Amino acid sequence: MELLEGKKAVILGVANDHSIAWAIARAFKAHGAELALTYPNQQIERRVRPLAESEGINVVLECDVTRDDHIERVFAELMERWSTLDVLVHAVAFAPREELKGRFSETSRAGFAIALEVSTYSLVALSRAARPLLERRQGSILTLTYLGSQVAMPNYNVMGVAKAALEACVRYLAFDLGPSGVRVNAISAGPIRTLSAAGIGGFREMLHHQAELAPLRRNVTGEDVAQAALYLASDLSRAVTGEVLFVDGGYNIVAQ
Repeated sequence: MELLEGKKAVILGVANDHSIAWAIARAFKAHGAELALTYPNQQIERRVRPLAESEGINVVLECDVTRDDHIERVFAELMERWSTLDVLVHAVAFAPREELKGRFSETSRAGFAIALEVSTYSLVALSRAARPLLERRQGSILTLTYLGSQVAMPNYNVMGVAKAALEACVRYLAFDLGPSGVRVNAISAGPIRTLSAAGIGGFREMLHHQAELAPLRRNVTGEDVAQAALYLASDLSRAVTGEVLFVDGGYNIVAQ
């Protein structure tokens, strides 16, 4: 059974073949979705285009989420190509590397601003631009978060604050868009080796700690997260909105 047969999805945040966003893209494609991918700059484009070609994805668009003209152009292109949209996947996050170590009280004004703009406000901007397409299909918006949004984690610092704000945005967007049938949810994934995770100090220790304490006694994979994303993007979750779904082997329920 192809859960997304006939559906169209745009996925932002593929950086390489280890990205959670790429695992989601492959799962969506396997279940019949027609996909569009984006890239923020030429360096990432060189990685994304070959991946897209490997899965027969022929819509690959530039989108720096800090630029409204890029966002508007992406959804104008999708409106012209598809006229509707079923799923928007927001897998975008960034904070300067120097902000992810040391004391949180030393966070710079500029570092705080860029973390919140890229990791959080971008969801709002993308949802606004995608709304006319999503409303036509009573579509689904999905973003990615992490437990550091709810409890203080070593070296997560300003990204934890950005993810907390992101989860609040999920709730407010769900409330705002719900009357038109558009659902908004987040997946809180356990730590996974990705390009963005490489910037977090002590990440190896984090992985080891998770595998030791999580009830399932293992780390999660991109494929684990992709299966949850498949559920939230499909009609199986048609009555689910404003939620944060943990995919972390149960780690979030354990007293640390």
